[in-house]
Amino acid sequence: MMKRRTTSFHIRSSHHHKWKRRLFFAILLCLCIGSFVLLEIYRSTINLLMPFPNFFAQKPKIVFLFIARNRLPLDFVWDSFFRGDKDKSFSVFVHSRPGFLFNKATTKSLYFLNRQVNDSIQVDWGEASMIQAERILLKSALVDPANERFIFLSDSCVPLYNFSYTYDYIMSTSTSFVDSFADTKDGRYNPKMQPVIPVTNWRKGSQPVDTSKEHNCIPDEHYVQTLLAQEGLEGEITRRSLIHTAWDLSASKDHERRGWHPVTYKFSDATPELILSIKEIDNIYYETENRREWCSNKGKPSPCFLFARKFTRPAALRLLNLSLLGS
Repeated sequence: MMKRRTTSFHIRSSHHHKWKRRLFFAILLCLCIGSFVLLEIYRSTINLLMPFPNFFAQKPKIVFLFIARNRLPLDFVWDSFFRGDKDKSFSVFVHSRPGFLFNKATTKSLYFLNRQVNDSIQVDWGEASMIQAERILLKSALVDPANERFIFLSDSCVPLYNFSYTYDYIMSTSTSFVDSFADTKDGRYNPKMQPVIPVTNWRKGSQPVDTSKEHNCIPDEHYVQTLLAQEGLEGEITRRSLIHTAWDLSASKDHERRGWHPVTYKFSDATPELILSIKEIDNIYYETENRREWCSNKGKPSPCFLFARKFTRPAALRLLNLSLLGS
């Protein structure tokens, strides 16, 4: 079963087009087994995607990029969330299995109708296909120059606050990625990556570190973060995520995968106390760096998380009925 980490980031307006060109020309694809693949991007494709500068003033958009197995089981939650936007200041793209269509038979939300990318691939959890899915979504999103912030989400994510609060929060952040830890002490770096990816450019994602699994990693947990570090764009990367994930290091019965999967919240878990406990988190402790970071926004103390995962459909429905999501 495919599992999915969420990533969110934004691109500042002054660096928007430069960032896009550098991203598309970058050569980096970590397969986490010591081998690499050239990103096959053609100049003609880039010219097609970015033919003209953005001459007309347009409100910057947040792009919500979903990676799903088939349909989105929590589309009703996001439908309620998106209804809070009156200015058309967001875009939606979904990567699902090849051939899957978001039509009136597969989603009841107008915001997801025909929002699937048409060049999707079959994605397997823990494989490099996760990286390819991210690139496909970005390729679609980068066509519109008004898209300035990009949020990767799984099909089990929920928004904790309303759209207005979320938009203002994300637009006020001053760096690009908000799910990247600039830590070079991660044991999952494989020396075989030299010299293509030096250890000084190796970046890890939000999974907990398990030093017993040296050199093991989930490719999409590291790809974008390391890519931007390689391209000299680390100033666009923050050191924390806006998506809350509860990692249970002991729940998995599979010893080799223990700690790789976050806790799944079921109907009985979906309580006001749970949501309040997540919203009240105002600091994050980084074990590998032995440091604690207090969360802030616009220079003031703020909640650390705007989104949370992993929620089952019954759990999300219960929380929505209790008006605990998107509020």
